Amino acid sequence: MKNKVLKRIVLFPIIAYALLLILLPLVYILFLSFCQNDSYGGMIYHFTLSNYLSIFDITYIGILLKSSLIGLVTTFLCICISYPFALVLRERSKNVQNLMTKLIMIPFLTNSLIRTYGWIVLLRKNGVINSALIGTGLIHEPLGLMYNNLGIIIGMTYTLLPFMMLPVCSATFKIDNNLIEAAKDLGAKPLSIFKNIIIPETLPGVFNGSLMVFMPAIGYFFISDILGGGKAMIIGNLIKNQFLTARNWPFGAAISMFLLIITFLLIYIYRKLGGKLDDLGGM
Repeated sequence: MKNKVLKRIVLFPIIAYALLLILLPLVYILFLSFCQNDSYGGMIYHFTLSNYLSIFDITYIGILLKSSLIGLVTTFLCICISYPFALVLRERSKNVQNLMTKLIMIPFLTNSLIRTYGWIVLLRKNGVINSALIGTGLIHEPLGLMYNNLGIIIGMTYTLLPFMMLPVCSATFKIDNNLIEAAKDLGAKPLSIFKNIIIPETLPGVFNGSLMVFMPAIGYFFISDILGGGKAMIIGNLIKNQFLTARNWPFGAAISMFLLIITFLLIYIYRKLGGKLDDLGGM
């Protein structure tokens, strides 16, 4: 009896946090998405589906496709960086693995907005990268590394890379060494081992990382504003503008819920393809 009471006391703050700061705001956003707004930005509490139907306007479809492309490129780059890192780290001792895992998490100790501003020093025309390239004679004119889609992708990749590295490393460390040793004994080449053993075994971690990279990549509006110069409109910018500029909260709420639906749809497809929901855990 005492254990049950103690367990409830311990769980109460967690449940209260989930209800007050996660569930209730989501319910409120869902409620707003079915409302209307007047010409002055005021709320009209009248049920309508027009906000969701407006998402499929050709203009917003174009923004969604462009955002998805940026998200896919960012996710692909994060996978390409995380896999070699995880495979090399897998061969190291436990102490080195723990140390490197902690180093991956260090960026979380600094505000991502501040770190994004730091990239301006590196990417601007008279920044560190262009100055170094011009100084070595590799280029004669500064490269346009920011205020375009390239700058956005660089910023997104840097900011979201830890979200891919952690689950990929976790999945890689769990691979049974006996499988790899047996494959080598049977004459399997490294590429064949990677294709037939490492990829299938790490697929849950890759999916988990991809989900945590792709969805923020289409919603991190501050990276688009800072490194893209506000020239590229992604879904995150669209939502921000609806709440702060256009004052069309119902439409902004509808887009937010639409992204949440996409997330649940991806998880549903993953489970239908044979993935387990437990596999979506990180470290």
